[in-house]
Amino acid sequence: MPFPAAAPRPPAPGLRAPALLPARPAAPCHPSAPPAAAIRYARARRPPPTRVRDDGRIELDNNTVERAIRPIALGRKNHLFAGSDGGAVRWATVCSLIATAKLNNVEPFAWLSDVLQRMTDGHPASRLDEFLPWNWQPSNAKV
Repeated sequence: MPFPAAAPRPPAPGLRAPALLPARPAAPCHPSAPPAAAIRYARARRPPPTRVRDDGRIELDNNTVERAIRPIALGRKNHLFAGSDGGAVRWATVCSLIATAKLNNVEPFAWLSDVLQRMTDGHPASRLDEFLPWNWQPSNAKV
């Protein structure tokens, strides 16, 4: 359902609207000129942009998606500098741990620091499954 056109409002008393357009009309545009090509391009693709106007669920921009994939793009660039094959394997392991924590709604820094502290304090190796993000419970002792 298209939105009704808004009625123009009169200017406030005592104020003049600035002249935004030139006093004389612009010369007609030649059909092969770049502005004419841009107008033809826009007119040929008119229905997709009007969908945003007609359906309020569609967003005007894709900033949400771009923010979501930004770490991937930055990581791809930074991972080139792992230093060695062993460094790349360790980097991949850390990235995997952080992504797994995020997917399980666990704050990665708190989880990793707690798990590393408990392992240092002598947690039995037979109970390492307690440290998996979906099983992890934060320790009561605050450092």
